Amino acid sequence: MNGWHRVMASIMLSLLAGCGNGEEQGNDSAERLGGVAQPEEERDTEPASELEPFDQDVALGVSVRLDETSRLRVEGTTNLPPDTRLRVMAQRNASGVSWRESVVVEEGGFAAGPFGPGSGLPEGAYRIRVTMPPISVQPVSVQSRLGRQGEHLGGPLVVGTKHGQGRVIEAQWSLRIVPGVGVQMSP
Repeated sequence: MNGWHRVMASIMLSLLAGCGNGEEQGNDSAERLGGVAQPEEERDTEPASELEPFDQDVALGVSVRLDETSRLRVEGTTNLPPDTRLRVMAQRNASGVSWRESVVVEEGGFAAGPFGPGSGLPEGAYRIRVTMPPISVQPVSVQSRLGRQGEHLGGPLVVGTKHGQGRVIEAQWSLRIVPGVGVQMSP
């Protein structure tokens, strides 16, 4: 038993020796106060209060094509602020089956897809819908441009939400997939 105590004591001393003498080594950027790591301050390159309100009607356009697997690809252009979150949906009219993707506006545009099963989409009528979720889920920089309730949004694509969460955007386009032709947008 005496040998066992010596082994345990030497293990404990080895562990304690690695702990140091309580002084911090080096100057770490994550300063500790009271033994608790403090969160880093967020640094915004541009304060939200200095961004100008969005003062134009919302513009939104799409171009739709079939890719090499016969699935839909959607590319859009918009004048919405960068980082605005949008949802793109493709729906087959005959069955009501739909595919969705969330996208973010970058440099005046967005891209979504492919939409459809791996075997490709059958011919027929489809609808493309682009919506903007409520302002409350948008980044702070977008909220400051569009308003806390979307009050700076304007134009025919702007609608009120069903649950009183402000104003949002809804747009839709109809199209047909025609064999040998591809996508035909309806007026």
